[in-house]
Amino acid sequence: MKKLLIFILIIIIAPLLGGLYGIIHDQLTYSISPEYYTKFKFYQFGLMDMGNEAIFPQPRIQVSVVGFMATWWMGVPIGLILGLVGFIHKDGSQMLRVTFRAMLITIAVTLLTGLLGLAYGIFHLAKTGVHWKLPENLVDVSSFIAVGSMHNFSYLGGLFGLVAGVIYSIVMKNIYKKKSITSPRIDKKSTKANG
Repeated sequence: MKKLLIFILIIIIAPLLGGLYGIIHDQLTYSISPEYYTKFKFYQFGLMDMGNEAIFPQPRIQVSVVGFMATWWMGVPIGLILGLVGFIHKDGSQMLRVTFRAMLITIAVTLLTGLLGLAYGIFHLAKTGVHWKLPENLVDVSSFIAVGSMHNFSYLGGLFGLVAGVIYSIVMKNIYKKKSITSPRIDKKSTKANG
């Protein structure tokens, strides 16, 4: 029963972590290319009607909204899969501890993959060009492309991160199993009787 409650907790936590990751990710990418938001993302997420450049008094609030909306849903399948894998652990506390770490690993791998995408965008795509439909009147095309590349890589990074999280959970199960075999628990009742 405790594991089932932990599983439900994981399914609740994972989308929140996914949304928080999206907020931080998009704050970073907004710093690199505001135009990616003002001329693309704000429209894509329905925060502004198509037309001129979307200008908000506090644009980082809208950037946070976009970041959360873009990534919270990735937390659902990640939480489901890591939560289901978490049932392999011996008890609820181990399940929660290992699965939470697996989620953090997923986020770290996603971020690293996104940063690789940013580097690829800066050093390759911005120079060779892309076949994407770019907004009109871009002032900084290179930064727009670099940020677009980071966003694309980040979704792929979510998949890589999920695989890394699953592997971590399985490895930890085996480590805990070996520890329990090599250092069996001492029965407190028997030691009291002998002492």
